[in-house]
Amino acid sequence: MKKFAIFASGSGTNFQAIMDTLKEEQWQAEAAIVICDQPGAKVLERAEKEGIPSFAFTPKAFPSKAAFEQTIIEQLKLHEVEWIFLAGYMRLIGPTLLDAFRGKIVNIHPSLLPAFPGLDAIGQAYQAGVKVAGITVHYVDEGMDTGPIIDQAAIYIEHGEELESIEKRMHELEHTLYPKVIKSLLELS
Repeated sequence: MKKFAIFASGSGTNFQAIMDTLKEEQWQAEAAIVICDQPGAKVLERAEKEGIPSFAFTPKAFPSKAAFEQTIIEQLKLHEVEWIFLAGYMRLIGPTLLDAFRGKIVNIHPSLLPAFPGLDAIGQAYQAGVKVAGITVHYVDEGMDTGPIIDQAAIYIEHGEELESIEKRMHELEHTLYPKVIKSLLELS
C-alpha cells in the first residue's frame, strides 16, 4: 500500500476532499501523516478526526529552513512516506526536502500556470480581467510554481462575476481534479 503525506497550512479543504475521495473509492493507498507549519490550523483538527497523525511545527523555532526540513524528513521516514502532496502549504520547498523526495512532491495551484504564480493567484487573475481561469497540478521543483505540469482544469469567468464566486468555483474544481490526479500518480508508481 502506497503511503503519502499531505502538507497544508490552513483550513484543509483540499485535504478533506482527498480523504473523502480516498475512502469513497477505496484507494490502495494511505494518508500516513499531515505536515503543517501553522500549529492550530484547522487542517490539524481534520487530520485528528480522520485518525491521521500530524506533525505541526513553527518554522521560526528552527535555526534554518534546512533544519526544519530535516526534521520533516525524519517524520516522513518514520511514517514510510513515498509521496508528498501539497494542499495549501504556503511555503516554498527547500533543497533539503526537494533532494530527498525529488519527483515525488506535487502541488496544486489556483491558476493556469505559467500564468499567475505565487500568492493570491485567483485575485491576480481577477484583477487582470481574464475570461478563463483554472487550476494546475504540477511537480515541485526549485522555483515558485515552475515545476512540470501534470494536469490542468479551467472555468470560464462570467461577465461581472464577483471574486467570491470565482474562488468558490475554483475550490470546487480543485476538490475534483486533485484527488483524481493523486490517485492516478499513486496507481502508476
